[in-house]
Amino acid sequence: MTAPNILFIQADQMAGPALPMYGHKVVKTPHLQRLADRGTTFRNAYCNNPVCAPSRFSMMAGQLSSRIGAYDNASEFPASVPTFAHYLRDMGYKTCLSGKMHFVGPDQLHGFEERLTTDIYPSDFGWTPDWSQTDFPFAPSVMSLRGVVEAGLCKRSLQLDYDEEVCFTSVRKIYDYARDRDGRPFFLAASFTHPHNPFTISQEYWDRYDHDEIDMPSVPYIPFEKRDPWSQRYYYLIRQDEHHVSDAQIRVARHAYYAMISYVDDQVGKLMQALQDTGLAENTIVFFTADHGDMMGERGMWYKFNPYEWSVRVPLIVARPGARQGHVEDRGVSLVDLLPTFLDLATDGKPPALVEPVDGHSLANLLHGNDPDWRDDVMMEFTGEGLYAPALMLRKDGFKYVYCEDDPGMLYDLGNDPQELNNLCGDPKYADVERAMLGDILGRWDPVGLKEKIIQSQRRRLYLQKVLLKGNRAPWDYQPYRDASKEFVRSAADTNTTMTKGLARFPYMEPVPPDTPRGS
Repeated sequence: MTAPNILFIQADQMAGPALPMYGHKVVKTPHLQRLADRGTTFRNAYCNNPVCAPSRFSMMAGQLSSRIGAYDNASEFPASVPTFAHYLRDMGYKTCLSGKMHFVGPDQLHGFEERLTTDIYPSDFGWTPDWSQTDFPFAPSVMSLRGVVEAGLCKRSLQLDYDEEVCFTSVRKIYDYARDRDGRPFFLAASFTHPHNPFTISQEYWDRYDHDEIDMPSVPYIPFEKRDPWSQRYYYLIRQDEHHVSDAQIRVARHAYYAMISYVDDQVGKLMQALQDTGLAENTIVFFTADHGDMMGERGMWYKFNPYEWSVRVPLIVARPGARQGHVEDRGVSLVDLLPTFLDLATDGKPPALVEPVDGHSLANLLHGNDPDWRDDVMMEFTGEGLYAPALMLRKDGFKYVYCEDDPGMLYDLGNDPQELNNLCGDPKYADVERAMLGDILGRWDPVGLKEKIIQSQRRRLYLQKVLLKGNRAPWDYQPYRDASKEFVRSAADTNTTMTKGLARFPYMEPVPPDTPRGS
C-alpha cells in the first residue's frame, strides 16, 4: 500500500468555539466545512499550553511542554528532542515547513528537510518571563489591548504579507511534489499567523459579514474584583487598566476576527484546490488545527494565556480519503496526540518504535469512532508570564480542574456549565470529584520541582539574552535559501531550454519524436 501524503494546516490563535462546525452561528468557513463534511471533527480538542511556542513544541514532540523545558515563548526547543518531522523523515517522507512554528534557538528546522519561509516572531530569549518580578505582572512581549481598541479595516498588514507568502509557497510546493518523480510521500506543514491579534483585515473579508449580526460575548464582562487571582494578574499583564473597551469596540474586534478566520478559510481552499488539480488529493490526509484559542472578549478577557475554554480549545479536523465522513467525536483529545497519529496513519497501523515515550495517543481509531478504550483525559499546563508558579490543568470525564500554587482551585463541570461560571471547589456535592482530580494532578506533576526548574531556566535565559545582545550579534532567525542559478532557465549550460520548460509542465507531456508528421 502506498504511504499517504499528509498536509498539515495550522492557524494561529483560532478558538475552536468560533467555528461553525463547533456551533458558532455567524462565522463563515465554507472550505473548512467541506473538510469537516468529508472527515472527522474533534469537538473537544485542546492545546496543551495556551501560548504559541510551548504549544507548538509540545505538539511536534508529542510531549507536554514541561517535559522538554518549553516553558514560555522564549524557551529553546532542544535540538535533541525527536519530533514528528524526524520520525516521518526517517520513514522516507519528504518533510517541509512553510510558515510559523516559532522555533527558539539555533535549530530552526527540527526534522524538516526544507523550510520555505522565515518565522514571524523572535527566535532568541528576548521574551523570557521573570517570575522574580512579583510586585507587578511582567509581559516581556509588551502586550496591550491596542490590538482590540484599534481593530478594524486595513489595506495591508504584516500578517497579510506573511500569510500570502505562506500560501503561495505551499501551493507551489504541492505542484513541485506532483512533478517530482522520486515516489516518496510528503508531509507539508502550512502554518498561518491569522487570526492572531491585532484584529485587522481587508475590506474584502470585512464585507462578508453584516456588522449588525456580529454576536457579542456569551459571557458578559466580569468586574475585576470578581475575577479569580489568575485573571486579575492577567488583567494587569495585558495592561487592561489602560483602556476601556466599549461595546462598539468589542463588536468591531469580533467582526475583524471573524473576517480573519474567513481569510484563513480561503487559504485552506487554495491548498485543497492545489491537491485536487494535481491529483494528490486521492492519497493525502489533511489535518487542520490551531496552536491555541483567543478569549475574544468572553468574561471581558482577550487573547490567550488563560485556562478557559475559548483560550485552550482548538479546532481539529481530519479528512482521510476513504474514511468515515461527517463524523463528530466528542471525547477529549489534544495536540500531543498528533505525533502518534501521523505515524499510525503513515504506516497503516504499524508505527515504528519511538526513541522516547510520548504523552499523546493515536487518534486513528477515533477517525472511525471505534476506540472503546479511549480515555477522556487531557493534560494542559501554563508556565509563562502572568503567573509565579506553574498552572496545571486536567480535563477528565467532562470536568476541568485548574491548580496553581497559592491560588484557590477551580473546578468546572463543562457538560452542565460550558461557560465556566460556577466554580465547584468547596461544594460538598463535588467533594469527591475535587479530591480525586487534585490528587490526580499532584500525582502526574511535581509542582514544586517544576517551579524550581522554570525559575532556573528564566535566570539563565535572561542572562544569556543580555550578553548575546552585546558586541557582534549572531541571530538564530531562519533565512530561507534560494539558489537563483537553479531556478527557471538560468544557466548557459542548460542548452535545451524547451526540455527544461517541458519538465516543469504539469501534467507532464512526453516529448513528441522529431520525425512525427505535422498534425499528428
